[in-house]
Amino acid sequence: MIDRYPLRLPGDFDGEVLTRDQAGYDSARRPVGSAGAARRPLVVLRCRSVRDVAAALGYARDTGIALAVRGGGHCFAGRSSTDGILIDVSGLRGVDLSDDGTVTVGAGVRLGQLYGALHSRGRTLPAGCGATVGVAGLVLGGGIGLLGRLHGLTCDRLVAATVVLADGSVIDCDEHRDPELFWALRGAGGGQFGVVTSLRLATVTEPLTARVVLTCLDGDPARVVASWQASAPDAPDDISTALELTGEPGRGVRVVVSGIAVDAARAGAWLRDLARDSGAGARLSVADPVPFTLAKWASADPRQDVGDGRLRSEYFARPLPPDVVTDLLALLTSGDAGHHRRLTFTPMGGAYNRVGPADTAFVHRRERYLLEHVGHRGDPWVDASWTLAHPHSSHRVYPNFPDPLLDRPADAYWGTNHARLAVVKQSYDPQHLFGFPQSL
Repeated sequence: MIDRYPLRLPGDFDGEVLTRDQAGYDSARRPVGSAGAARRPLVVLRCRSVRDVAAALGYARDTGIALAVRGGGHCFAGRSSTDGILIDVSGLRGVDLSDDGTVTVGAGVRLGQLYGALHSRGRTLPAGCGATVGVAGLVLGGGIGLLGRLHGLTCDRLVAATVVLADGSVIDCDEHRDPELFWALRGAGGGQFGVVTSLRLATVTEPLTARVVLTCLDGDPARVVASWQASAPDAPDDISTALELTGEPGRGVRVVVSGIAVDAARAGAWLRDLARDSGAGARLSVADPVPFTLAKWASADPRQDVGDGRLRSEYFARPLPPDVVTDLLALLTSGDAGHHRRLTFTPMGGAYNRVGPADTAFVHRRERYLLEHVGHRGDPWVDASWTLAHPHSSHRVYPNFPDPLLDRPADAYWGTNHARLAVVKQSYDPQHLFGFPQSL
């Protein structure tokens, strides 16, 4: 098809053009995880500037070839891969911290780079967990992280954004300029309305935090789950602890509660209460407080790159019934797959839920926790476990954890915000240049 539509990008395109027969193409086309890894774009356009992005969009618009936009390449559904034109914005790597505490971040910046730059100035953001995760994609789909219960979603810190629209025009939007687009960019999910090339975010003072880990050595894992569900979403805002249950067929379940806290003594007391209420012997570790960035990279955080695995997840507004928890635990160690499986419960509440469902595009403001089912890509356990828990969920899904198997994706991702988002989509991308399965 490139023969039918030869590459005639404007002469001022300064980026790198990689076609299938060129050195470097194979590494450039591959995403981080296995989703979309088999796809082979006709061309990879590595952009170095906003002008490059506009030129790349012009080529896609003129040829009618499908496109995908990639920042970090971590999309669990493979949306940052394509068989058409891959617009790679990873070259937009600027980080500029202003005296007013806001930071302007290029769309190609990864979390590790951003955390490091902010840490050197005593600042940080409530953001995600993987060092190689792209900041832009994280923000556009919400942004859950270890400081979220204290400071909210990453998208709640968004002050302004620069966007290249489908027609090639470039706009700066905020709460006063193109306010509906700005509202939509805070949590609807990436790649919906245009190519975001930079974001301005309001940072926070980097706190001292302690890594906390509670390893439950014996007792009934179901009691740990019940105690965590009842207490973790209502814990003090500065305590953020995920519950991780790992199992391997034919073996038992390993139970770990881990995270960070600003008040180490209070967190230790809370975890001891959790262990006591669970009736489980436990090993508690509370590290000395250090700047958040250091504690974050030292923490045993369950939200890591899935790699060759597969993830399905949903939000829950109420605890799972005891019999369902028992069945989930039994399923976790059933069969003979020979692969590790993981259930991760991540608390919401706190600052996450002090923003109204319609205040941003991120509608999931009344949930208590997120439950992830993570396993090997070929293990049927992932679907079986999700199906077992699903009737008791809110039927809502975190936009940054897209699920291609959803029956009603619009309700799951956007809920009552869907109609308003559809209007924004029609206004800014009427020809649906930015389209993919389950897009607006």
